[in-house]
Amino acid sequence: MFKAIRIDKADKGTTATLAQFDEADLMEGDVTIRVEWSTLNYKDGLALTGKAPVVRRFPMIPGIDLAGTVEQSSHPQWKAGDKVICNGWGMGETHLGAYAEKARVKGDWLVRLPDGMSAREAMAIGTAGYTAMLAVLALEQLGHHVIASTGRMSEAAYLRNLGASEVIDRNELTGPAKPLGRERWAGGIDSVGSTTLANLLSMTKYRGAIAACGLAGGMDLPSSVAPFILRGVCLLGIDSVMCPIELRRVAWKRLASDLDSRKLAEITHEIGLDQVMEAGARILAGQVRGRIVVKIA
Repeated sequence: MFKAIRIDKADKGTTATLAQFDEADLMEGDVTIRVEWSTLNYKDGLALTGKAPVVRRFPMIPGIDLAGTVEQSSHPQWKAGDKVICNGWGMGETHLGAYAEKARVKGDWLVRLPDGMSAREAMAIGTAGYTAMLAVLALEQLGHHVIASTGRMSEAAYLRNLGASEVIDRNELTGPAKPLGRERWAGGIDSVGSTTLANLLSMTKYRGAIAACGLAGGMDLPSSVAPFILRGVCLLGIDSVMCPIELRRVAWKRLASDLDSRKLAEITHEIGLDQVMEAGARILAGQVRGRIVVKIA
């Protein structure tokens, strides 16, 4: 038996509790991992609170990210003692996830923890940082004058400290988008979708590109073909959940070499497994700044 957060179907919605879980009830997989660290994503908040149908089997252990140590393996690439990372692949949605002291997954889902990176740092990066690196890999032939968009302009100094040259109010990117707006940026990374993505596209410079990786603002795209056929703009789809393992390895290698570990430490906050459910509600309420890591063991 081990500790885990368990989500069950209820008469009205779902319930999430910290409970004991039987290792025999873990799902199929050829690698069993002692989970040491996880993190908290917006999707985790939706699963924990039941505010969106993220979970698609019950019972479910939520948590889409983990870092830990291999305990048992029948996979040829992994052996006991290996340090590994797992992101996505349906964990916390269709496959029992990371908010537990143990996890069993397919060995083909795992990436080796990069040299010089701790498991805690890997989860401070998490799916959010790994997805951002996938977007950077798709965009890195472009320039690096960074403009950050935020709904909390009081955080402008914080964003500049992280590397933004300019900070704009996200209201500038809401509302109906013109077919073509004033050219403002060579590229962008969008995690919002809907009218925000449409506005980003309309203001992208000639032969620029936008990497789209999220849909917090909606799944629709009220845009036109004008940016694509009149300015040669590219829309790059970024998927972190089912991303091929080779590209995952490249992304994590680049994170290990390129990311400023001091800045990562400055924006990272640590909680325990018993605090995850409360933190899940806070992230949905927009009350979380920076990265949250979850100490499992």
